[in-house]
Amino acid sequence: MHRFEVRYTAAAREDLLRLFDFLLDKAQTAEDCDAAQYVIRCLRDDIENHLSRAPFVYRKAGTSPFLRETVIAFGHTGYVALYEIEGKAHVNILAIRHQREDDYH
Repeated sequence: MHRFEVRYTAAAREDLLRLFDFLLDKAQTAEDCDAAQYVIRCLRDDIENHLSRAPFVYRKAGTSPFLRETVIAFGHTGYVALYEIEGKAHVNILAIRHQREDDYH
């Protein structure tokens, strides 16, 4: 089975840090801090597991068939990852946002 290499742009890495900081700002206990790390780890694992196998199955995000986004469910809400398929070997994560955010940063 062919697998795509999933790569994060600098902007996507900044998004992950921003989302992590947001969760830490809401944290009130050590368990909440651990939960913030868990959320980001699950988010990355989900993105990498799904997009490395079948990046074309998720919805288009514009007119290009190579620009797409996927929703990563988490509890009662989730996150959205914008990505671009590059050739036959790479998926570039362009941005990540919480579903309740208006748009990508």
